[in-house]
Amino acid sequence: MQFIWFDILFFVITTVIIIVFAIYLSRKEESGEDYFLAGRSLNWPLIGFSLIATNISTEHFVGMSGASFGNMGLAVASYEWIAAITLVFVALFLLPHFLKAGVYTIPEFLEYRYSPNTRLLMSIYMTIMYVCVAIASVLYSGGIAMKTIFGFDLTACVWAICILSGIYTIFGGLKAVVWADLLQGAGLLLGGLVVMIIGFVAVGGPANFFAQNTEKLHMVMPIDHPEIPWTALLLGIWIPNLFYWGLNQFIVQRTLAAKSVIEGQKGILLAAFIKITIPFIIVMPGIMAYQLFKDQNLPMDQAYPTLVRTLLPAGCRGIMLAALFGAVMSTLAALLNSASSIFTMDLYKRHLRKNASPKEIVTVGRITTTIFMLLGCIIAPFLASPKFGGIFKYIQMFQGFISPGIVTVFVFGLIVKKAPPSAAITAMLLNIIVYGVLRLLIPQAAFLNHMAITFIVLIIVMAIITAIKPLKEPYVLPVRTDINLESNNSIKIVGGIVIAICVILYIIFW
Repeated sequence: MQFIWFDILFFVITTVIIIVFAIYLSRKEESGEDYFLAGRSLNWPLIGFSLIATNISTEHFVGMSGASFGNMGLAVASYEWIAAITLVFVALFLLPHFLKAGVYTIPEFLEYRYSPNTRLLMSIYMTIMYVCVAIASVLYSGGIAMKTIFGFDLTACVWAICILSGIYTIFGGLKAVVWADLLQGAGLLLGGLVVMIIGFVAVGGPANFFAQNTEKLHMVMPIDHPEIPWTALLLGIWIPNLFYWGLNQFIVQRTLAAKSVIEGQKGILLAAFIKITIPFIIVMPGIMAYQLFKDQNLPMDQAYPTLVRTLLPAGCRGIMLAALFGAVMSTLAALLNSASSIFTMDLYKRHLRKNASPKEIVTVGRITTTIFMLLGCIIAPFLASPKFGGIFKYIQMFQGFISPGIVTVFVFGLIVKKAPPSAAITAMLLNIIVYGVLRLLIPQAAFLNHMAITFIVLIIVMAIITAIKPLKEPYVLPVRTDINLESNNSIKIVGGIVIAICVILYIIFW
């Protein structure tokens, strides 16, 4: 792909402005609360756009679009539309609990609900998952997109993405991340919209697209589908969505930094509305790529990059490069900041240096961010192996080793007030064994069904342990007094609208 001077100039200026602007706005971070939670001062537009920019990256443009190009078609959009419904649940039920307790991290909440050892176990799980799965996946998918579209070297792209996003993350903390997200998120959605419009033109317009791809435009798949059978919609797909949007530090950190409950709720619902539009921007272009290039034997992770490389005219390439590069930077920055938050607050300060000063906490956060950044760069190239079956599947499948257990522990613990710490620890440890055995014994079954079975088994185990040895008294969470914890009925009405839209979309694309 050839660039004209405007493409290069636009990319360079955009990248420099984002980095400088983000660092400038976060230049006075002096405490752990400033560095990891932006001083708990975020308002709803920042929270909403940051959630989307953090979530949507090249693993979506490469992985999700590739999945729709492959054997999933529009059905992969369930991850987005069910995510929108899940966000409503998070806004109405989970966020008030977390803000009321005043936690820095999600594992910290488990200490209040169960025990320090429960917090420690989740912290270890999450740190490993962020470094070995999430950070490495974002770097690899970003590198493969840049390589396929623009012809850049994969390793060089991985290191460039890592260094540039690391600069403002290391020095600026969460406030730098969310302000960069605001700019990069807008650019990402604009770039995706441009590709979608050009794609519709290339396939002969929307009417011809829908007429030619009827077999790929169904949300409900047969029971023997290897990725997302209709049975997965009953339970399996809800587990990774609830884990990702409600219990994942990487995402929830933005809402923990809200200045009030209602600001956090409005931000989450803004993200929910944007999530409804994502399949049109990301999933459908993958189906367009199938319509245009199905005879070229493309690897599915190259579907979207090939569409962009083939269709995008000169002058728009710098815009798309900036959008994709910014998408990777924003997601990677959020992952680095969240991984650093968990290590610093849940492991270092809790177990290694309980009396660490605010300045020391920020310093350790910056050091761990740098280390995690380097580890991700080292691991990322290994994900090119075909045995992983596509980057999107790799991410979702490997989360199954921890996500059912964490969802079980939170859901059961919030509902059953006398569930003991031993039940929570047993469930999280047993998760790896049960899910791993299911993957070995019935590998042909969808991993989402494996997650569902694992979740049911863990619920039963926690119920038995609670029945045998319940807490003597129901747990009591701490209560913050420095934040407005009030909500209102308009949040419920808006949440109901989000759910109704998603139901209608499922009916249309049944």
